[in-house]
Amino acid sequence: MKLQESGEDYLESILKIEQQKETVRSVDVANDLQVSKPSVSRAIHVLEEQGLLTMDESSRLILSEKGRAIAEKIYERHLLFTKFFIQLGVDESVAAKDACRMEHTLSDESFAALKTFIETHMK
Repeated sequence: MKLQESGEDYLESILKIEQQKETVRSVDVANDLQVSKPSVSRAIHVLEEQGLLTMDESSRLILSEKGRAIAEKIYERHLLFTKFFIQLGVDESVAAKDACRMEHTLSDESFAALKTFIETHMK
């Protein structure tokens, strides 16, 4: 089953928050993505059913190996695209928004080629 863009956004958000804080809770994700707590609750339920994360008895969100792999892939794309656009002179907030759109749609093959090009030709 292909994960929808919003599911990838939730996984990416959990990963980013996890890098800043030791514990990730639903409210943190709601604040990061600027969505309602019920929206996060529904998304968490779907992601749990797909085996991408779990919620422990303390209501902490924990990415599974599969969920972490997806989150890291999406976040890597986000960082690369944002950096690339900023280096081209795009405003940082615009670059981040555009990166968020692109991170979900570009094929693995095209991303790998673009990543190699950027790493080779840009500093």
